[in-house]
Amino acid sequence: MPSRLISAEEAALLINDCTTIATAGFIGIGFAETLAKAIEKRFLETGHPAQLSLVYAAGQGDAHTKGLNRFGHEGMLKRVVGGHWGLAPRLGKLALENKIEAYNLPQGVICHLFRDIAAGKPGTITHVGLHTFVDPIQDGGKINSHTQEDLVERLTLAGKPYLFYKAFPINVALLRGTTADKHGNISMEKEALPLDSLAIAQAVKNSGGIVLVQVERITEQHQLTPDRVRIPGILVDHIVLSEPADHPQTFAEHYNPAYCGEIRTLPSLQAIPLSVRKIIGRRALMELRKNSIVNLGIGMPEIISQVAAEENRLSEFTLTVEAGGIGGEPASGLSFGAIANADAIIDQPAQFDFYDGGGLDQAFLGLAETCPEGHINVSRFGNRLAGCGGFINITQNTQDLYFLGTFTSGVQQLEIHNNQLSIIKNGPIKKFLGAVEQITFNGQYALEKQQNVMFITERAVFKLTAEGLKLLEIAPGIDLQKDILDQMEFMPVIDDDYTLMDPRLFNEGPMNLQHAGSMPMRHMRSIWKRVLDNTSKDDEFAA
Repeated sequence: MPSRLISAEEAALLINDCTTIATAGFIGIGFAETLAKAIEKRFLETGHPAQLSLVYAAGQGDAHTKGLNRFGHEGMLKRVVGGHWGLAPRLGKLALENKIEAYNLPQGVICHLFRDIAAGKPGTITHVGLHTFVDPIQDGGKINSHTQEDLVERLTLAGKPYLFYKAFPINVALLRGTTADKHGNISMEKEALPLDSLAIAQAVKNSGGIVLVQVERITEQHQLTPDRVRIPGILVDHIVLSEPADHPQTFAEHYNPAYCGEIRTLPSLQAIPLSVRKIIGRRALMELRKNSIVNLGIGMPEIISQVAAEENRLSEFTLTVEAGGIGGEPASGLSFGAIANADAIIDQPAQFDFYDGGGLDQAFLGLAETCPEGHINVSRFGNRLAGCGGFINITQNTQDLYFLGTFTSGVQQLEIHNNQLSIIKNGPIKKFLGAVEQITFNGQYALEKQQNVMFITERAVFKLTAEGLKLLEIAPGIDLQKDILDQMEFMPVIDDDYTLMDPRLFNEGPMNLQHAGSMPMRHMRSIWKRVLDNTSKDDEFAA
């Protein structure tokens, strides 16, 4: 152990200029903050290490100064290959100002690339990314004009198109665990997720590099069974004891024992206040099928698990998160990625194996902007770089897709009164555009693959068809022309069979979803008259 145990300052001195670094993490989960802080401090004091190349899969940061933001100094980086950029705005600023070479590749692809680098393969061949901005026929994943090298190629194998993501050596791994023994074996008993730590360690070791692991404690010998060791000592070069403040379980919670299976907690019984966000979550919940395996994306879809708990429906389906959690209750905010009371937690690359092969039944993801062709952009908006994360892996490989979001973006004013929705002021930014800025999801490719694609907002629900986006439902109280059509840059398909959204979506109390669903407009009008006359609702809803 004395030969492996070094200080964070000593670890920072091991990193040379022009080195390629890989980091593990999911927002704040599993990120080696003590190591990153020491490297940042050395650069700010000495100007070294400089011209680094950084590669990472999931977003790692707090959208301010932590995580990968510690590398966001001019001159410190030469190149960044990342899956999600939104939580590291300092990196995004360098990319958008053309000061670094910058690539945005799918999160799952980068996870698998780590494994393929470890295995000595030339790269990763996959269908993931076809017909999106990652495809070389579009941008090839390049973020700016300073980025010239092609890391993605199109191939034809057995008559079908694929993308080839090129491998490259990685010199340094910055990883995190809970406990290290004298042989360098790393366990993660207090970590929320193991992530892609093993794949990164193997990739770096087989590239001839050094593996640095931040832990919160050391022991002579592990008391846990060998299967609890997530990074074997044969892969670990140096161990750094973390500063307690730099080793939180997530960037929102220092430690929640339910995230690592130490305890099991009861579902929250606290009711969620009625809001536009809750209306969208409720409508999405109505689409969830019993026994489905489901992915919930970050942002708006996070509320679905809370609404499901409120409606006592969490046990009817299995929620998963791309970071590796299966079952239980996914956390939200800066704890997103963690799962309380999980049934299982697997490595992130393995989760994407399952996703890429079509293992998900349903997926609920964010809606930033769309267009008549049903394309979705969630990755880039002018001078704001979000990145695709796992969005491309999930949307290209799930049969039933639901994109959730408010109808307009920005500051808006909406009122929910007497089971109806009123639009007082729309947001200044339209989401239903003539064309999207970047294609993160290709609606026409989805139609070719016969995927079911729906768009759920607080005032309208649409379905993607060969003719375009078809209006299925509108909220009670909404004016079709003023509140919907005037807020779109294109005309959706409108037939006479569109309906009113279920009135229970706009109730304060539970929805009792055993009677969920929409109904023909003529029937809904009759029900609404009785609702507004304060007659009993239950019998009508049961009808």
